[in-house]
Amino acid sequence: MLTHPAFDPIAISLGPLQVHWYGLMYLAGFLFVFYIGKRLANQKKVPFSAEQVDDLVFYAALGVILGGRVGYVFFYDFAQFLDNPVWLFQVWKGGMSFHGGFLGVVVGLIYFAKKNKYPIGAIFDFAAIAAPIGLGFGRLGNFIGQELWGRPSDVPWAMVFPADPTGLARHPSQLYEAMGEGFLLFILIYWYSSKPRPMWSAGALFIIGYGTARFLVEFVREPDSHIGFDLFGWVSRGQILSIPMILIGVAVLAWSYKTQVPFAAVESANRNKNNNAKK
Repeated sequence: MLTHPAFDPIAISLGPLQVHWYGLMYLAGFLFVFYIGKRLANQKKVPFSAEQVDDLVFYAALGVILGGRVGYVFFYDFAQFLDNPVWLFQVWKGGMSFHGGFLGVVVGLIYFAKKNKYPIGAIFDFAAIAAPIGLGFGRLGNFIGQELWGRPSDVPWAMVFPADPTGLARHPSQLYEAMGEGFLLFILIYWYSSKPRPMWSAGALFIIGYGTARFLVEFVREPDSHIGFDLFGWVSRGQILSIPMILIGVAVLAWSYKTQVPFAAVESANRNKNNNAKK
């Protein structure tokens, strides 16, 4: 049995200003998106320029924050919202949902693509490469902050969280998610994207990979105390929200291989078309 190190949730304190570890994990995730965006833009593997990465990260960050908050309120605690609608805006009280943040990012990326007249599929494929590391950092923030822990367990690595009033040893499910939804998923998609693939396929693989990892880890993650299990005494809210992701991802992946070509092929065709027009 292990004991959580009980990190101070405040990483930096400068007078009245307090910077929490969770916020720093979000920042680390966005910095990685910024880095990988610049790198791929300079390699001409994405439709946007290195200068446009700032805008892309801004829209993605806005989608994560707004979508994550709205998603949590509507997916996980709608009753409290009905009692106190102002609670939606009280973000300092906590409560963020990945599934809501995911939908918010989708809206932000579509807006960015439409505004700049870029193929939406190519933008989503880039996001599929960049997102897992950000998710991994976010789960590490959950671990440091002693939130979203796992169910009681007697495995050798079970952990006692000082913030848990029960004092039970639990699965460190935040670390499982950081590894599965984050770093391992990044390796898979980065490897997959190392060769030309149909547009939308990397984005579809991300949806399938995240949905599957989240569905599985929910078996050892403690469900929200005010929700419990939604179906059959063992199906959690996170699993219900992940099933549509997996199904949609499989459908999009099959569709992409039947109808789409790699982004590089589209760019090459456009260049040839422009060269012929100049002649």
